[in-house]
Amino acid sequence: MLTTEWIPGGVRDSKRSMVVLHGLGDSLEGYLWLPEALGLPWLNYALVNAPDDYHGGYAWYDLDNPAPGIGRSRRMLFELLDARRAQGWPTEQTVMFGFSQGCLMTIETGCRYPHKLAGLAGVSGYAHEPEQLLRELSPVAREQRFLQTHGTHDPLIPFAAVRAQVEQFQKAGLRIEWHAFAKAHTIAGEAELAVMRQFVKGCFGE
Repeated sequence: MLTTEWIPGGVRDSKRSMVVLHGLGDSLEGYLWLPEALGLPWLNYALVNAPDDYHGGYAWYDLDNPAPGIGRSRRMLFELLDARRAQGWPTEQTVMFGFSQGCLMTIETGCRYPHKLAGLAGVSGYAHEPEQLLRELSPVAREQRFLQTHGTHDPLIPFAAVRAQVEQFQKAGLRIEWHAFAKAHTIAGEAELAVMRQFVKGCFGE
């Protein structure tokens, strides 16, 4: 069971929501600023803690042996989305956003989850074992809407490798909107938030 914090939006009865996945060593508390920054009153938020303790924060998987943790965390996110569906939060009105490790888990979810989401936004991350992932796409993967952004000065995850992955996925038929920013391993302030905001609004036809 993943720990989550629910932040309701300002529009009564709105079923639109964003599931937020943090990066390595962070926690859901690191994204308490996001709802106000995006400024979308009709959007509710579910901030999620990764399952593994990591130096005062949390991790979605182990860097030295990522595959087992990625598989485990993916199953937990599927269970979270399934539980939300059962509670009346439609997947097709849910956007998932992730940073760094959270970006990887967002890509995993978008490619493998059997139900269509409103959209999937990943910042400063990459896909694990992309060839295998493309072989195992869900029946709705090519219907999903992805946003992926990355920094040209990222010292942790090389820009060129991520751009090549995105091109590989686009050629395989995945719908990925791609943006590069002159930044390191971070969110590039309002410039990047504006791209995210526009993407999310587009996912809901706003």
